[in-house]
Amino acid sequence: MLLDKTVLERVNTFQHIEYPLEAIQLFRNISDNNLGVIRHLIQDCDIVRARAGQTVLDASSAGSRLYIVLSGALGVTMLNEDGNHLENTITQYLPGECVGEISVLDEEIHSATVSAIHDSLLLVIESSIVWQLIEESNGVARNLLQLLSFRIRAANAQIRSRKKVGEFYRQLSMVDGLTGLHNRAWLNQQLPSLIQAAHGGNQPLSIVMVDLDHFKRFNDTYGHLRGDDALQAAAKVLNSGLRPTDFAARYGGEEMLVILPETDLQAASIVAERLCQRLRSAPVFTESDKPLPHITGSFGVATLQEGEDFQKLLDRADSALYFAKQSGRNQVACAPALNNMN
Repeated sequence: MLLDKTVLERVNTFQHIEYPLEAIQLFRNISDNNLGVIRHLIQDCDIVRARAGQTVLDASSAGSRLYIVLSGALGVTMLNEDGNHLENTITQYLPGECVGEISVLDEEIHSATVSAIHDSLLLVIESSIVWQLIEESNGVARNLLQLLSFRIRAANAQIRSRKKVGEFYRQLSMVDGLTGLHNRAWLNQQLPSLIQAAHGGNQPLSIVMVDLDHFKRFNDTYGHLRGDDALQAAAKVLNSGLRPTDFAARYGGEEMLVILPETDLQAASIVAERLCQRLRSAPVFTESDKPLPHITGSFGVATLQEGEDFQKLLDRADSALYFAKQSGRNQVACAPALNNMN
């Protein structure tokens, strides 16, 4: 029996489930009084279930509601010919994130098809309620503006990258939903190609592996939501400190990777030192009832050697990162050339 692509199963209303408003990005860093107003406005909003493969937003239809992911995951997708399986998932939306906001605001058709990657529970907020939330809470309006700005910047960065490196890198649009950096799937696909191009053109290429210092302690002390803020702050530091021809990816957890084409070890170490300094002075967030430490990172730099492949380059950068951590963290270490290693 084929899955019905158009009907999402209604399972409850928001007032009948226990879900912290602070876990929803649109409602973060908002006063308790405003949270009470928000909870009242959305208490009768439906909770629906989207089965894996089921379409939530159709690129050919207009939007009049906002979907917030409570569990599971959504993705910008293409469907295969039988219409039942997801292919080429580009951008993912995880719990706490929302989709459909642009079409609610401009009342135009959706810019992409969004489907459930896994079975997912979604909070559905009709456009009239969205506008009430914006009118009643400056915090919601601020968060929505920040979200739109973040997505526009991510889209612009992808466009700039495509213009710089041409059609060959058209698939560089897979991004991490939290940080806006390229994700691990992109890295596994593209770094080997970049290495091959560097070898073929006899050009240098360097990578910088970054690990946020004592990140588990930060999460345990201040909570995972503040940890998300720290990851986003670190991603902003990386993105703002690179050239349009450079790339930054989330390697996993609190680890990130910077790729510097046409950059030798000396120049790459200068870039890493600059990023390290900027990271230690970057504010994580400003609205807090107690002072919080700035985040720091350990940096491992490695430059591509003759005949070296994807994994060996990553291993050398990881070894340099380990040395930086063992030497006290909050610093840069460079991997020696292969012919200097005994």
